[in-house]
Amino acid sequence: MKNDTGTCSNHLSDPFGTEHPRDTTIQISISVALGITAFLTFCFLRPRWKGLYAARKKNVDRTTTLPELPDSFFGWILPLWRITEEQVLASAGLDAYVYLAFFKMAIKFLCVTLFFALVVIKPVHDQYPDKSKQELPEPNSTSLYAGHASQPVQLVARSSWAQTLSIPTVYTTDYLWMYLAFSYLFTGLAMYLMVSETRKIIEIRQEYLGSQTTITDRTIRLSGVPPELRSEDKIKEFVEDLQIGKVESVTLCKNWKELDDRITQRSGILRKLEEAWTVHLGKRRVERSLETLPIVQPTPPGVETETENESEDAQLLNGHSHHVTPYARQRPVTRIWHGRFRLRYRTVDAIDYYEEKLRRIDEEIKAFRKKEFDPTPLAFVTMDSVASAQMAIQAVLDPSPLQLLANNSPAPSDVVWHNTYLPRSKRMLRAWSITIFISVLTVLWTIVLVPVAGLLNTCSIHEVWPGLADALDSHPNLQSIVNTQLPTLALTLLNVLVPFFYDWLANLQGMISQGDVELSVISKNFFFTFFNFFVVFTALGTASGVLDMFERFGENLKDTTNLANALAVSLQKLLLFYVDFIILQGFGLFPLRLLEIGALTLYPINRIGAKTPRDFAELVQPPTFSYGFFLPQTILIFIICMVYSVLRSSWMVLLSGLAYFIIGHFVHKYQLLYAMDHRQHSTGKGWIMMCDRVTVGMVLFQLTTAGQLALKKAFKRSVLIIPLVLATLWFSYLYNRTYKPLMTFIALRSLRSAEHSDLGRGVQDEAFSPQGHNRSGMRNRQTVDEARESGARFINPNLIMPLDDVWIMDKFARSSNVSVTSSTAGDQET
Repeated sequence: MKNDTGTCSNHLSDPFGTEHPRDTTIQISISVALGITAFLTFCFLRPRWKGLYAARKKNVDRTTTLPELPDSFFGWILPLWRITEEQVLASAGLDAYVYLAFFKMAIKFLCVTLFFALVVIKPVHDQYPDKSKQELPEPNSTSLYAGHASQPVQLVARSSWAQTLSIPTVYTTDYLWMYLAFSYLFTGLAMYLMVSETRKIIEIRQEYLGSQTTITDRTIRLSGVPPELRSEDKIKEFVEDLQIGKVESVTLCKNWKELDDRITQRSGILRKLEEAWTVHLGKRRVERSLETLPIVQPTPPGVETETENESEDAQLLNGHSHHVTPYARQRPVTRIWHGRFRLRYRTVDAIDYYEEKLRRIDEEIKAFRKKEFDPTPLAFVTMDSVASAQMAIQAVLDPSPLQLLANNSPAPSDVVWHNTYLPRSKRMLRAWSITIFISVLTVLWTIVLVPVAGLLNTCSIHEVWPGLADALDSHPNLQSIVNTQLPTLALTLLNVLVPFFYDWLANLQGMISQGDVELSVISKNFFFTFFNFFVVFTALGTASGVLDMFERFGENLKDTTNLANALAVSLQKLLLFYVDFIILQGFGLFPLRLLEIGALTLYPINRIGAKTPRDFAELVQPPTFSYGFFLPQTILIFIICMVYSVLRSSWMVLLSGLAYFIIGHFVHKYQLLYAMDHRQHSTGKGWIMMCDRVTVGMVLFQLTTAGQLALKKAFKRSVLIIPLVLATLWFSYLYNRTYKPLMTFIALRSLRSAEHSDLGRGVQDEAFSPQGHNRSGMRNRQTVDEARESGARFINPNLIMPLDDVWIMDKFARSSNVSVTSSTAGDQET
């Protein structure tokens, strides 16, 4: 925008448009239009593309007990809404149940706070407008005010602007007691909901885990095994000598790196061979049997065997001319680099080359499977009962530090086997170095984010493209979109892209299970979103430039009073920005998630790139639901709503937040139950992580309220917030000490004996019984974890997995080619 002098103001002082009132109507219109379009598209595609939008329902047997959703345009909405918590638990597991429980807790909190915001807080604020936003007449008009802000202040003269605005002649700040009262009330409400929901989740979790007998529940992850005990027999003898139960099996992890590397290489060779066969066979149908017969071609002239080729590829280079042409088509070729320093290449038959490579690596894998590998200090010990495993996990097994540590075991399918033989020192080095790198990188995002966002305005466009800027200036709606909506969109895109990078980094830290990786991704992405979307905005948002932002940030850290005041001022100015952000997320992007816009847009690209039957099979796999991508932003929005709950115009944030959580609960309920797979499961441990971050939000809410009171010179009431902050910190300590063990272990009292195991399955039975009554024959229904772990065992799959053959349409052509290639190779060796 231009100022009165006709020049553009420095938008770096307001990179996110906080100094100008945002056109919330335009934001709502854009978001609702985007959301409705995506939702209607989903309703149209859902019954026509069940391979994507009902992928989990089709592929997971456990979900067959869920109700079939009607194929009508809107008929699926009410049946989905009626699905109970018990059905969610039984079909999707504890993690999905806990995730949706957070949405329900947020909805309850926002319903209560929105009620008070509309009934009490907004009318009081309307009665006492913010004088700092009124235009005072002359500079000396400040002399009209006297006294302390905590006491009624008398206006000496009634000015014309006050008469115009109908502001009463007596101003009072007694209404500021409302801030203090609602700070205590809303903090108490948040604590009550946290405790009540935690108790409910613990009760369900203990009953759920106590009633099942999966191999995971009976297994101990024993780390720090000393060298003298690194054999399966010695570990079994050691555990049984503790007299806590019988050991069913022991899997001592070994250094399988060579074998794992060969399996990885084999996978690449197999895919290249499948591509070569697909190119050769094409899409032509076999019409005559003669076309499928092997035809051995003579060796073409000009092929010489060099003495320097006596390497691994020598036989492949010499035998490239014997091949099968079932369709009389030209066979694909590939380049083989050979010679000194691999600077020379030769073109050979691709099918024969990869067939021989596959044969050789299969022989190596079979030989490695018979090899004795070096043991590592990690073992998985499976006990004969869940009670025995829990007694070992909750006890100290050895007096030496960092030796024979028993912990909960991940599921067999959840183990990252290539990290089991990674030394502890390397795992620690990776974990700390990546954590430090992400912490520094999260701060550095600000240096990139602020200047880029500062360019997203019409004044910056004037300097680059004056014609476009003039056109925008002549259309106020377009100008508002550029100045106020593009920064929000830029933040949203950053919020989508960065978590993928952090997920990749988290997988490099060397964690033993994918469940631990998922929890780490949640923590890292929350730190990123919280720092860049809250701390940076509130602490730096009132500065006059980028450099001034960092100077102001340092000044605020030196003085807690300045920090509270800066927090209060910035939050009030950022209110409409956060409203726009929440509206875009809830009304605009949640329907796009329901539509699975990422999979939808990538499908044509993947479909074009798919060549082999294996590629086409992977196209129909259900997308994976990642809690680490969705949960951090959800927690952040809940914190934003809590922080703004008492401030002026708080009802706007609370209303948009309530809509966000209602829509989000509905969208994620559909995805978790019907559309997306979620393989990593941490038995609901993420709940404590959510509550810890909500506690951080409560402290920020209290500091914000204290800052608002201090800004209005109500210092005595501001000081009264301090006991609330201390009480919140004490609550956090007691909460973690009381409830965290129950979210980590299974209480021995919750375990059921085998003859009474049917009583523990009441939750599972009720989930699929009409009118809440158990149906006959449902007592032995498996939990989702038991169904998932049926027949599983703790063993590196690379030791036992079958060496799959290539996936091609014409098996006869493949078998004929293998026989010819093998006989040719044998003749050459002879």
